[in-house]
Amino acid sequence: MFPNLETERLILRELTQEDAESVFNCFSNEEVTRYYGLEPFKEIQQAENLVILFSNNFTGKRGVRWGIERKETKGIIGTIGFNLWSPNHRRAEIGYEIHPDYWRKGYTQEAVTEIVSYGFEHMGLTRIGAVVFTENEASNKLLTKIGFQQEGILRDYMYQNGLAHDTFVYSILKNR
Repeated sequence: MFPNLETERLILRELTQEDAESVFNCFSNEEVTRYYGLEPFKEIQQAENLVILFSNNFTGKRGVRWGIERKETKGIIGTIGFNLWSPNHRRAEIGYEIHPDYWRKGYTQEAVTEIVSYGFEHMGLTRIGAVVFTENEASNKLLTKIGFQQEGILRDYMYQNGLAHDTFVYSILKNR
């Protein structure tokens, strides 16, 4: 059963095909994808396929991805979740994106804090990692603010628009 979560202002819930248009609105926006390692979506079918991928990853215990929805309004404003989930090694990597209309309102921090807690308390994780473009100042600040530690740089690790980019590697540990 998919774990729906709730924060003060947000509902983190399972994505459905009804969310494909909202997913498309995020992933077709160049401001959202510029630090994502993914080219902007051109067709709604790409969003529909991504929703299916997220569902399959959860079923296969490879990841879990929530839609981020504000309590007072129907419709998702972004997604958040764990990629590269390895139950045997008790680790996963966090990933998220939010539509620019909702930037700088604290929603991402609220959602990240909630799923980090969920990962440690309910998924048995001992390590949560993150890989972030060095140029992505907002994510770099957010992660350090909530307790992630920068571990190093992966040189030319991700491509965006045909160009290689360095990324920072972060982690937060359950017992440290």
